[in-house]
Amino acid sequence: MSASQTSSSDLPADVPTLLVKIFGKDRPGITAGLFDTLAAYSVDVVDIEQVVTRGRMVLCALVTEPPPGLEGDLRATVHSWAESMKMQAEIISGLGDNRPRGLGRSLVTVLGHPLTAEATAAIAARITKTGGNIDRIFRLAKYPVTAVEFAVSGVETEPLRTALVTDAARLGIDVAVVAAGLYRRAQRLVVMDVDSTLIQDEVIELFAGHAGCEDKVAEVTAAAMRGELDFEQSLHARVALLEGLDASVVDKVRSEVRLTPGARTLIRTLKRLGYQVGVVSGGFTQVTDDLKERLGLDFAHANTLEIVDGKLTGKVTGEIVDRAGKARLLRRFAAEAGVPLSQTVAIGDGANDLDMLNAAGLGVAFNAKPVVREAAHAAVNFPFLDTVLYLLGVTREEVEAADTLDIG
Repeated sequence: MSASQTSSSDLPADVPTLLVKIFGKDRPGITAGLFDTLAAYSVDVVDIEQVVTRGRMVLCALVTEPPPGLEGDLRATVHSWAESMKMQAEIISGLGDNRPRGLGRSLVTVLGHPLTAEATAAIAARITKTGGNIDRIFRLAKYPVTAVEFAVSGVETEPLRTALVTDAARLGIDVAVVAAGLYRRAQRLVVMDVDSTLIQDEVIELFAGHAGCEDKVAEVTAAAMRGELDFEQSLHARVALLEGLDASVVDKVRSEVRLTPGARTLIRTLKRLGYQVGVVSGGFTQVTDDLKERLGLDFAHANTLEIVDGKLTGKVTGEIVDRAGKARLLRRFAAEAGVPLSQTVAIGDGANDLDMLNAAGLGVAFNAKPVVREAAHAAVNFPFLDTVLYLLGVTREEVEAADTLDIG
């Protein structure tokens, strides 16, 4: 059947088709060889899928049946060709194209270290129980974690996410569920919290170390991050303890800041892929401005420690960056970048990040407090910030390519 008779894009359900499956050791020329063989029988290609795992190939081609009287010859020729290539062939008769996918399309990203067969079985079973069908599985990364993506149809994203969250916690893996389609790759702005997200430290505790009041500051910080204290009140209380510190301590704190593992890789990859990247922080511009310059960030905003006559006054100046302030800044950055909120990603770990995470198109809780994990769209509980890339569908190969380039 020729293309002039039937377009494979609107193939009637009653048109006879053949599913040709080739499997065996992968080597160059298999795909070209199969279609060279099929070309002699004037068939049209309806669908193609190829998978290679540890050097073993499975190549499937769905084609229209050949002209009358030639199907037997086609089958014999394909089997003979496959044998000559030390491959195996299977040909199955049927009608029409693949069955239509169900309504509701989602991408389920599963992160494990390791990713066990038990966990994979449980996730697959839960997808089935929700009425979903797994259409495709693809490995995004093998390190620092194993990341696998399931394309699922037949169930809406929100109920699927709800069903999988409980299983993920029980199985010790991370699961992120996002709507499929252009939505995910259309995201073009990523905004991160700083303390315990972009960096491993709480900046005010670094300042407190030089003031000799670490215990008092840490106690208030922990309560604020759990949502037990008003952030602005706790900020003023903690900063007051720094009164009298020499301004030279700023350079010392900057040198003490430790980036979270994977932070540079995350930013480098995002920049290479055309994203804009920013940070918002309840910490201080004395540190975030330095991070912006060092990492090539597009946006940065935080509180500012007041310095008078070379000393910290124990006060902050300007508008306070609190929970609501972070969400406002996300919106401001998005407007300046010309990006709708639906195309933004926010990453944070504390209660004061919740408004920002909820406002973004995708809110990611990174090694977060329980209240944040429960409220965010997705959660990552591994200590590598670049694992967030896998939630965006970025593969390890793309990450490694970005690692070889400077981001300016």
